[in-house]
Amino acid sequence: MTGAAGHLGEALLRTFAERDQPAVGLDIQSSPFTQFVGSIAYRYLVAHSMRGVSAVIHTATLHKPHVPTHRDQQFIDTNITGTLTLLEAAIRARVDVFIFTSTTSTFGMALTPAPGHPAAWITEDVVPVPKNIYGVTKVAAEDLCELFYRRERLPTIVLRTSRFFPEPDDDPEKRAAFSVENAQANELLHRRVDIEDVVSAHLLALDRARSLGFARYIVSATTPFSRSDLQALRTNTPSVVARLFPNCESLYQRRGWKLPSTIDRVYVNDRARHELGWTPTYDFARVLRCLRNGEDHRSKLARVVGSKGYHPASPTDAGASVNGLHHERDEPRAAGE
Repeated sequence: MTGAAGHLGEALLRTFAERDQPAVGLDIQSSPFTQFVGSIAYRYLVAHSMRGVSAVIHTATLHKPHVPTHRDQQFIDTNITGTLTLLEAAIRARVDVFIFTSTTSTFGMALTPAPGHPAAWITEDVVPVPKNIYGVTKVAAEDLCELFYRRERLPTIVLRTSRFFPEPDDDPEKRAAFSVENAQANELLHRRVDIEDVVSAHLLALDRARSLGFARYIVSATTPFSRSDLQALRTNTPSVVARLFPNCESLYQRRGWKLPSTIDRVYVNDRARHELGWTPTYDFARVLRCLRNGEDHRSKLARVVGSKGYHPASPTDAGASVNGLHHERDEPRAAGE
């Protein structure tokens, strides 16, 4: 498990521990779930951590919020070189399955239609148009995964996850317009997923990878919208929501919440539900049920993992492991050694 100290890495490792399923965590930061501390681009450390491993779940990444704080080269070192290092090590270690956690941010410019156009209906068939170094490097990492399936026959599933982190939006305008709880409830309409549902998608991908070979899936909460709603969503989102959920307005007013005036994209999870057998349970309808009952709509796992923030740029980030990426003759340092 790469990214063991992150939101998803911790959530998955907690789940494996509850199942008494042995797992090894690797991360550039130490944590209670990290057995090996260092960069995923450091090939000796990666090889050492992969001994006896039958499956790799690769969640480690530099994220979109890191774009203003990290150099382009750091994104390349972590998101591309790190993924290549893991894939090569997986082949040498005869790993059975490789799961790569990607992002819906890979779609980039395809997510924002021109003014006056309907909201974008985003399926796996939409061609990514990355708009920043994060998107570029994640698309490249996906392509490396596909290459290793074609060339080495390594069963690999790419999961393009939508937002599941609890941190506030990195867009200051959106932070000013909505409370964090309000904004993230709204996002379950079209661009968010609960971390418990993300975990279940990864577990299903582990089970199905051998039979599927290679596949990409969007992992996002099931949207209540259909294609026929796309024009109205762009011009008057509250009217569409009111038609589908007549009780939404009163429940929102009780909390002092509001709906967005417009939605520009809708993530569609049909393929993951049909091919993986994935059944996400945390959606907007659940939000309204929980508002009515005075309950927290988030999963227990989301509450336990909580907020982690994003690590700042430092000498140990990305291409520089705790031992030094370029000092390849050094022995790898595992946590506690």
